[in-house]
Amino acid sequence: MANMRADRVPMPEQEPNIRNRNFKEVALGYTAEMAMEEASRCLNCKHMPCVSGCPVNVKIPNFIKEVAAGNFAEAAAIIKQTSNLPSICGRVCPQETQCESKCVRGIKAQPVAIGRLERFAADYAMEHGIKAEPVEKNGRKVAVIGSGPAGLTCAGDLAKKGYDVTVFEALHTAGGVLMYGIPQFRLPKELVRREIATVEELGVKIETDTVVGRTITMDDLREEGYEAFFVGSGAGLPNFMRMPGENLNGVYSANEFLTRINLMRAYDFPNTDTPVKVGKEVAVVGGGNVAMDAARCAKRLGADTVYIVYRRSEEEMPARKEEVHHAKEEGIVFKMLTNPVEVVGEDGWVAGLKCVDMELGEPDASGRRRPVAKEGSEHVLNVQTVVIAIGNSPNPLIKATTPGLETNKKGCIVADENGLTSIEGVYAGGDTVTGAATVILAMGAGKKAAAAIDAYLQSK
Repeated sequence: MANMRADRVPMPEQEPNIRNRNFKEVALGYTAEMAMEEASRCLNCKHMPCVSGCPVNVKIPNFIKEVAAGNFAEAAAIIKQTSNLPSICGRVCPQETQCESKCVRGIKAQPVAIGRLERFAADYAMEHGIKAEPVEKNGRKVAVIGSGPAGLTCAGDLAKKGYDVTVFEALHTAGGVLMYGIPQFRLPKELVRREIATVEELGVKIETDTVVGRTITMDDLREEGYEAFFVGSGAGLPNFMRMPGENLNGVYSANEFLTRINLMRAYDFPNTDTPVKVGKEVAVVGGGNVAMDAARCAKRLGADTVYIVYRRSEEEMPARKEEVHHAKEEGIVFKMLTNPVEVVGEDGWVAGLKCVDMELGEPDASGRRRPVAKEGSEHVLNVQTVVIAIGNSPNPLIKATTPGLETNKKGCIVADENGLTSIEGVYAGGDTVTGAATVILAMGAGKKAAAAIDAYLQSK
């Protein structure tokens, strides 16, 4: 009998005015009792609408049923049939617009907390040392370029099918955006390392410090016997506003700012080697999850006032509602309908951010109302640090060193719905195809490409 409680079981969190000064995880996770109570809210719908909202097709009612019964290891095993990174997905997926948006309980009450239950089951398996069994190799080699969520998912799925998979990662640490982009307080790095270890347990090899296109090319890899390729190199080339003053000291791309803090652990300086200079007043330009991450990091690094500067209204912000809620709780100041036009400098350093007020006009091609500047509304925010978080583009290196690889005007690799590019045997997915998007969409692309690569190689 389903638990007819209307509201979901709350997840314990650090208090806002404590957590905004540390980098420990904000959400503390369910206890076993909480997880079983929340799982008992699931109606176990026969047509399973929630599954259609999951890009990697986790058998959601099946694993939730096991959690409700206290069979946590079995629940984790069901999740891992289709997802290689469940502890990560349970934390950073936008469940509210995916699986949970399809939940029947959500029609008259709050939907089942699918993401929180996934996190609980996956963490249980990790904490209790439940490991995947490696699969016997079939002797065929596949190269995966990039060790972010798309690459790890593709590699894991191919390894499960018996392929000899090697992942080539440009940085010194595997994980891609999971390591350099998402802060410790949302996604602990030790957890990411342990998730990557579970992929390696399937037989996947990971070679770091390897820049495909520089230290080695696809042609070199073909000569080494690789029969197919998956490009999941992400979108690591930051976009800027192209406004006066962006070259001043104290202006960061969100990419650099977050990489210094997360991958290079600037939050622990001087115990680590990499510093990051943050003023007492900080402006973060943008309205996505990356902007929320940068703003919340700046607060934790000692800034007194942190502004989110966004040219549209809060309703149009692409960030997850949960991230916006957490940022507000932590004291981040939201400057909506505000557009920066110039970074003001003094002696080569940031001294302010000149902005204009905006109002919403007619909808543009995206369906969102286009912001229009108000005359005579110029004003200056007194800040010493500006972080530009308006998105990233794919690194052009792969395109430049791979003749025949088609890209679009934004520099994204052109690929069909299964990830096949303009070159036979070369597949791509994730941010390098779509531009910056979510972890779970990248995983879904990696999963589709793995199936397509398997079909391709089996047909040869």
